[in-house]
Amino acid sequence: MYKAALFDLDGVLVDSEGVYSDFWKKTGEDFEVGVPNFEQVIKGSTLEQILNRYFPDETIRSQVATLIADHEKTMRYILFDGVLHFLQQLSKKGIPMAIVTSSNATKMNSLFEQNPGFRDFFRTVIVDKDVTNSKPDPEGYLKAAGRLDVAPEDCIVFEDSLNGVKAGIAAGAKVIALSTTNSPERLTPLTPTVFPTLADVDPDSWF
Repeated sequence: MYKAALFDLDGVLVDSEGVYSDFWKKTGEDFEVGVPNFEQVIKGSTLEQILNRYFPDETIRSQVATLIADHEKTMRYILFDGVLHFLQQLSKKGIPMAIVTSSNATKMNSLFEQNPGFRDFFRTVIVDKDVTNSKPDPEGYLKAAGRLDVAPEDCIVFEDSLNGVKAGIAAGAKVIALSTTNSPERLTPLTPTVFPTLADVDPDSWF
């Protein structure tokens, strides 16, 4: 049985991956990034890393930063069905929980304002500025496990992106993948444990 739960945000707890994919697909096309499946390639990267790597021109980088900031101001952060019930079950068991996301603090504040009480489930939240290396690097998950005072191998990481799954594996944690963003066929070569959504995971089987 595992002792802690580490959650990615978008595509795991919050149903927003499709909105972000549409934004980055259009942005990649509008600014002629020239990277096939750009919206998939950047998943798990921080905004700063995306801007620095794919938008080297300072003027364009500033334009894209403004676009994503405006986009996030109008977003509604909707929790997946079953998420609150799952978190409540873990809370009753006394399982410490953390969010590990490439999102920034401004976005997280908006999310928590829109979903009162949601922040209370998590002992710590790792955001973009808390790490030097984004997923697939394990730094975020290792830092979260350390803040919870739990060994990484005693944690379950819940992820939907390929880079996120790789990060959890590299951290030494058990990884449960959710096929909200990628198909089970793309996820199972990385981890054999794949569920459609968090609502399909039985907490009693793992914690």
